[in-house]
Amino acid sequence: MTPTPVSTARAQAPDRLPGVPPWLNRIAALASLTVLPSCLWRLAIAAAVPMGWGPGSELHHSYYPGRESVVLVLVTVLQECLGLLSLGLVRSWGERLPGWIPRLGGRRFHPLVAVVPAALGALALTGITILGAAVWSEVNAANPDAPTGLALWIFSRSYVPLLLWGPLLGVLTVAYWRRRRVHG
Repeated sequence: MTPTPVSTARAQAPDRLPGVPPWLNRIAALASLTVLPSCLWRLAIAAAVPMGWGPGSELHHSYYPGRESVVLVLVTVLQECLGLLSLGLVRSWGERLPGWIPRLGGRRFHPLVAVVPAALGALALTGITILGAAVWSEVNAANPDAPTGLALWIFSRSYVPLLLWGPLLGVLTVAYWRRRRVHG
């Protein structure tokens, strides 16, 4: 009996596009993951885990869990969904309407349907996060109830990855536009 050769090539996911280089798939995955640390930090607050905020802060653990937790969870879900949309710029579902939509399912949509919101999102995210990082120490110093020490370190490290989200989304948007413009 002869052994069956084992393929070293990875099976391509059914929604991956053949013309997308692997490095672009990695950028899309990284872009979608940049939101995860801040989302986890926010969920910890919603679950009343003490994260270093003083009693005068709206983020103090004594206010949670409660109605305020619902808001934090909803913001987290929204942010995660927006982060995962980065993957649509390198997947088939970012070019075609889902098959389950009556009469329209499976049709390709115009590239600008994805490019315009993605480009605006990339610009907005880049601007917001750069501005936030620029004034971070001033805002933190002005708030006596802001976290300090280890809690500040965790808080900062949770939000630093967001600085990459806008630029990575910009790279994905340009690559998407070029690919769709050339290949239709």
